[in-house]
Amino acid sequence: MAIPGILFFIVFHYIPMYGILLAFKKYNIYQGFFASEWIGLDNFKTLFTMYGFDRAFKNTIIISIYQLVFAFPVPIILSILLNELRHQLYKKFVQTSIYLPHFVSWIIISGILFAILSPSTGVIKEIAGFFGYENFTFNLLSSKEYFRSLLVISNIWKEAGFGTVLYLATIATIDQQLYEAAKVDGAKKWQQIWHITLPGLRTTIVILLIFRVGSMLNTGLDQIFALYNPQVYEVSEILDTYIYKLAFQEAKYDLATASGLFKSLISLVLVLFTNFIAKKIDSDSGLM
Repeated sequence: MAIPGILFFIVFHYIPMYGILLAFKKYNIYQGFFASEWIGLDNFKTLFTMYGFDRAFKNTIIISIYQLVFAFPVPIILSILLNELRHQLYKKFVQTSIYLPHFVSWIIISGILFAILSPSTGVIKEIAGFFGYENFTFNLLSSKEYFRSLLVISNIWKEAGFGTVLYLATIATIDQQLYEAAKVDGAKKWQQIWHITLPGLRTTIVILLIFRVGSMLNTGLDQIFALYNPQVYEVSEILDTYIYKLAFQEAKYDLATASGLFKSLISLVLVLFTNFIAKKIDSDSGLM
């Protein structure tokens, strides 16, 4: 049963790894991959001095921290709240409602946001006009001050509900006798959550946190590519969009590969560091 999964990773993850060599070559499309000149670390030196790389790296870190601080706890809170719902029909309705955005593409969501936030024809503009604010104009999609907040909020709306799946599954494994014993001892609802539910979720939270920290530099190409525009490049250009432009707009495949490899190495270090801290805090947590 494991063979299809193993084959998937071998074919699509391990065999293509020979392409990493492109980061150390001066790639010439006419000479081909193997005949291109080997230049060692020159691509990395060029990359780190290129215009826009520092900005993309900085934006990636900032947006990732925002996502980690504000988006990561939301599925945990939602899971706990859903677990406390006793009306099963209403609980299923809420679960289905918050799961649905996950299956909507960012292209469609960008269209929805434009329909709501457009400064000329958006819903907010129409509502403001209805209440007498005819000259109300606020282009959130082109605001450098608020665009990152828009990214975080839209990501929470889209992914937080689906993120509750693992947490709810973990909560379902907690022994219900613990809650009954806590009630007998006079524990309030918040005390039950603090002393039973959250400790039961601890291992799952730590493992998902390690994965999240490890993917900090994967800020979300599809989301930002669908939402950003030249007016907010300064605060929204990330490594993923930078690599995309290098590869598909400028055909600098060697530099794009070097940038991707740099990002992967940073992610590996973050995973190992976070796992090390988790093991120090709790030996039962972590990945290895």
